[in-house]
Amino acid sequence: MPRRSHLPFILDFPLRLVAKLLYRVHAHGTAQVPESGGVLFLPNHVSFVDSVVLQLALPRRTRFVVDRRWARHWLLSWLFELSGTILIDPAKPRAWVEQVRSCLEQGEAVCLYPEGSVSKTGQLMALRRGFQLVTKDLDCVVVPVSHDGLWGSVFSYSGNKILFKSPRLMPTTVVVCIGAPISPAEATAERVRRALLDLGVEAFRARPALQRSIGWEMTRSLARRPLAVQVIDRTAERREVKAFQLLGVAAALSRKFKKSIPERRVGVVLPPGAGGFIANLALVLAGKIPVNLNFTAGKPALESAIQRSGLKTVVSAKVLRARFPNVPWPDKTIDVKEEILSLGKARLTFWSLLALFLPNQMVPRLLGVEEEGGDAEAALIFTSGSSGAPKGVPLSHKNILANCWQISSLSILPESGTILACLPLFHSFGYTVTMWYPMLRGCRAVTVPSPLETRKMVEAVDAEQVTILVGAPTFLRPMLKRAKSAELKSVELVVCGAERLPDDLHDAFLADFHLSIMQGYGLTETSPVSSVNQHNPPRDSETGELQVAKRSGAVGRLLPGMSARIVHPDTGEFLPETKPGILWLKGANVFSGYLDDEERTAKVFRGGWFVTGDIARFDDDGFLFVEGRLSRFSKIGGEMVPHGTVEEAILSLVGAQEDEAPTIVVVGIPDPVKGEAIALVTSRNLTLEEIRSGLAAKGFPSLWMPRFVVTVPEIPKLGSGKVDLAECARLAQASVLDRVVS
Repeated sequence: MPRRSHLPFILDFPLRLVAKLLYRVHAHGTAQVPESGGVLFLPNHVSFVDSVVLQLALPRRTRFVVDRRWARHWLLSWLFELSGTILIDPAKPRAWVEQVRSCLEQGEAVCLYPEGSVSKTGQLMALRRGFQLVTKDLDCVVVPVSHDGLWGSVFSYSGNKILFKSPRLMPTTVVVCIGAPISPAEATAERVRRALLDLGVEAFRARPALQRSIGWEMTRSLARRPLAVQVIDRTAERREVKAFQLLGVAAALSRKFKKSIPERRVGVVLPPGAGGFIANLALVLAGKIPVNLNFTAGKPALESAIQRSGLKTVVSAKVLRARFPNVPWPDKTIDVKEEILSLGKARLTFWSLLALFLPNQMVPRLLGVEEEGGDAEAALIFTSGSSGAPKGVPLSHKNILANCWQISSLSILPESGTILACLPLFHSFGYTVTMWYPMLRGCRAVTVPSPLETRKMVEAVDAEQVTILVGAPTFLRPMLKRAKSAELKSVELVVCGAERLPDDLHDAFLADFHLSIMQGYGLTETSPVSSVNQHNPPRDSETGELQVAKRSGAVGRLLPGMSARIVHPDTGEFLPETKPGILWLKGANVFSGYLDDEERTAKVFRGGWFVTGDIARFDDDGFLFVEGRLSRFSKIGGEMVPHGTVEEAILSLVGAQEDEAPTIVVVGIPDPVKGEAIALVTSRNLTLEEIRSGLAAKGFPSLWMPRFVVTVPEIPKLGSGKVDLAECARLAQASVLDRVVS
């Protein structure tokens, strides 16, 4: 379809000239737009120049709907008049609805932003339903449009400010994806929201940066700010490592790795710290695939991981070999410190000086780093296996870079921030968010070797003025006893994931430290972050309007470039998003399949969607609520019983709060009559009678009540800090079987 001029010539030429200097606009799906008849375009809204870019991308001359308050200045008023902009008064909805309807009835194309205002978080906000009034009973079509690339510009609210930030020096690539036309009767808010999210996935995937390799991107980023302190290592003695030093040592080490290690995958057994960062970066620069092993896992799990990934070489440290003698160390186990020292001072100085003085584009070329990575495997992570056997999850360069840029799009981890990097590198959050992300985006990482060393974490936060604290509830709860409010005064953001955030922990953090914990959600298979709550952005100074970015009980909105479906667990049909069902996800950060396991891969992918196995729902504003894993539900007598809900009720019943270690876990075990039975595994002194009578008093149905209580010395946990659900279920089943036999 030929591109038509959108504006009078007097504006068309200068607009295109300015746009050519500032933007590289790529439009997809223009052929789907009808050449005639009324068309209502519904795009996402992330900046004040969206209309300028969309005028260049949409294939028909389009009239944009703009709040009349923007026409107060004479120049803008003149431009709006020349461009045929429809100026509306939001306080008079009937008038503007009729005005837009009149244009559509005359066969014109109109663009209306369904969010009603510019997003201040970079995410898709709640859709207002005015567009449904506009198109009701009209002979027209609704066309969803999603664009990517303008968030972060000086005309967006990124960083909670507009205009007063550094402009981009290079032209911005903007991808505009135009969806298939929808009839007015089918264009509900939910249908349009789904379409915008789906189109957003395609627009985000088209980012040029996602085709590059991790090595290329990290090298350029570190070389771009060589004197910045990148890592403060507090493993033993405090040590600052600047960006050029980190890159220089990793570059020199990568040359040796490239010559001495023939295989592609290389194991890494190191805690978070300068050594772990350098080893992973050096392997990536050498074209290798790091496999960070869970050294706290049992010997069978480690043997399986080593065998399945074909590891022959492991990079570690002598102190770890002595501390974990049961790890099946390969014959070729390299001490990272000795390897670095063996390079010699001259070689280390040479590469550090190159990283310090050379332009950032030259350093990766000198190292021979592949520029393109894309869908090639970049890392292999083995899941913690909280509800089953660990699985090998290969993550591509695109997966990891996509998740880093998605997080960056939210501005919750700013370049000026200092993040506490205490999560293990074998955990996907520790690997992506607290190691690669700081290197890519420039925020400082303060490393502590273990999230279980609470006092060391608190001391690091206090001494280094950490602003960003991340962790699972299991790691955050001990701070209530071991930290003083003054020691956490520098913290601006606390993010938790991996487990459901208990209300009492959130309330206690707020009361003791004046910090509201932002709950997020993710999986190893999504690299890992999928959604997260944020602090509410500042109110609009003129209207007083507040855009909500967090919601109690929710895990936030989906990250930019992600879409979702809610699916019935039995029939597989798509459900309304506000109904609980299995959560399906799609995005550039989603992996492509398990390591050498086609059968398991086939089970978790449906038509390009990743089946998370979690029961979830959305509210009308797009906030995600995760009810629990499907494996944490028991189907008894045809009814789905949520283990988490029963656990919370029992804790409330006995008047207890979970302290540093979990004491109550509900699991399902096989039952020959009803399929499954509920069992309570606990380290508390509880009886079945008091639990069942207490739950009955709370109105719980008998199907939801435990039939067995299994007492254990302590609840089994994994090295990642999560409850070992598989072991809990095994203990419960074995205990019940023993009772039957005896």
